[in-house]
Amino acid sequence: MKITLWGTRGSLASPGPENLRYGGNTSCVEVRGSDGTLLVLDAGTGIRRLGDSVEAGVKRVDILLTHLHLDHIQGLGFFQPLYREGLEVHIWGPPSTKLDLATRLSRYFSTQLFPVRVGDLPSHPILHDVPLAPFQIGGLTIVTDFVCHPGPTLGYRIAENGTCVAYLPDHEPALGAPDFPGDPQWTSGLDLAAEADLLIHDAQYTDDEYPGHIGWGHSAFSHVIAFGTMARVNRLVTFHHDPAHSDAALDRFIDEQRKTCRLPFELVPGTEGTTLQLAT
Repeated sequence: MKITLWGTRGSLASPGPENLRYGGNTSCVEVRGSDGTLLVLDAGTGIRRLGDSVEAGVKRVDILLTHLHLDHIQGLGFFQPLYREGLEVHIWGPPSTKLDLATRLSRYFSTQLFPVRVGDLPSHPILHDVPLAPFQIGGLTIVTDFVCHPGPTLGYRIAENGTCVAYLPDHEPALGAPDFPGDPQWTSGLDLAAEADLLIHDAQYTDDEYPGHIGWGHSAFSHVIAFGTMARVNRLVTFHHDPAHSDAALDRFIDEQRKTCRLPFELVPGTEGTTLQLAT
C-alpha cells in the first residue's frame, strides 16, 4: 500500500506562511493498493488537490468518511472525479439510527451551501452506510468501528497482504479516564490500531491545552504516544493539527516527545504531501 497525506489540519483550514510545511488543508488521506485500488479517507479541503491527481484511466474511487463534521466533508464538492461521467464513485459514511447517509450529505449539497446537488453529479455516486463487519474493496480488507468523538464517528483499519494502516483522525481515548492509559478492554479504538504498521492518529492538543477541551473529541500529544505504545504500532503519524499550531510550534511539540519519551515506534510528523509506502 502507498499512503499519501493530502490534508493534515484539524477543525478549520488554516492557510498561511506560518503553516507552509505542515500544510493548512483539513483531513484527507489517499490509500493506493498494489492492484491500483484507490481509497480516499475523508473529504476535507485536501481532497481538491488529490482529485486533480487522479488519472484518467482510474475506473473506481471509494471515499470513506469517518464522520460528517464540516472539516471532514468540506472539500467533497470540489473533488473533480465526481464530475467525470462514467467514473464509478462510492461514498461510505458512518451509519446513523436517525437519517441515512444520502439525507445527511444532502444538507451539504444543498442550495443553501453548495450549487450542485448529489443527484446532479455526473458520476452519480453510490452512497453506503459503512458495515460494522469486515468488507472488501479491490484487494484491500477494511475493518471499522465506532470511536470516541462527538456524533457517529468511525475509525478504519485497512489491510493488504499482511500489512495494515489504521486511521483514527478524530479520537479522544482518554475521555473519562482519570489516568490514561488504563484497561485495554475499555480503550476506544485499540483493536483497530493493534500492531498496525502505520497509525495515523489525532494529536490536536498539547498536554496544557487538553484540560480546556475535554469532551471535544481530540487527543493530547501524550495520549497519542500512550495509545500508540499500547497498540504496539510500528510507525505513528501525528494528525489533525490544531489550526493555531504553526510549523514552528509543531516542530517543537514533536521534538519534545522525541526527547522526553522512550518511543517504541517511529514518530512521523503529519505533513501535507508526505507519501509512505507499506511493503507487502
